[in-house]
Amino acid sequence: MNCCQFNPDIHGISMIEALVTLVILSLGLLGLAGLMSESVRATMESYQRVQALVMIQDMAARMTANRSVASCYAITTDLTNGSPYLGTGVTSPPVCTSGTANQQSRATNDISEWNTLLQGSGEKTAATGGTNIGGMIGTRGCISLIAANTYLISIAWQGVGKTSAPLTGQTCGKNLYGDEAYRRVISLTLQIPVLS
Repeated sequence: MNCCQFNPDIHGISMIEALVTLVILSLGLLGLAGLMSESVRATMESYQRVQALVMIQDMAARMTANRSVASCYAITTDLTNGSPYLGTGVTSPPVCTSGTANQQSRATNDISEWNTLLQGSGEKTAATGGTNIGGMIGTRGCISLIAANTYLISIAWQGVGKTSAPLTGQTCGKNLYGDEAYRRVISLTLQIPVLS
C-alpha cells in the first residue's frame, strides 16, 4: 500500500474517535455549567448571610448606644410563631414611649431606619425610579426580650435553594416562606449591661 491510496477503515475509525471525543467534551461542559450554577447559588447564599450579620450587628450597636430604653427596641416578637417583625410587609414600625424625648426619638428613628434597611434601602436602582434592591429576599427582623436585659435579635430571609429547616428556637419569619427549608435565620443574643 502506498501513501496515496484510500483506506476506508482508517477514515471510519477517525470519525468514531471524533464523535466519542465530542460526546466526552459535551459531558464535561455540561458538568462545568452545573458547577458554575451551584457556585453562583452558594455565592448568593454567602452574600445574604454576610448582609444579615451586618444588619444584626448594626441593630446591636444601636441598642447598646441607647441602652437606657433598650426595651423600646423589642417589638415583642412571639418566640412561638415569629411575629410581629420588621422588614418585608411592614409600613409603620412601632414608636418608643419610654425614657426622655431624646431617647424616644433616637429609638424610634433607629427602628425605622433598621426597618427600611431590612427592606433593601441600602441599594437602590435608578432605572426603576429608586426601587430598593439591596436586601435579601423577603427579609424580616425580630427582636425579643428573652430575659432581664437580654434580647434576641434575629433576621430571617428566603434562601435560593432548599436546606434543612432552621433550629427549633429560631422562629423569626416562621411559616412565611412556604417550605421551611427555604427559610434562613441568623440570631444574636445581646445582653445590655446595667450601669449605675
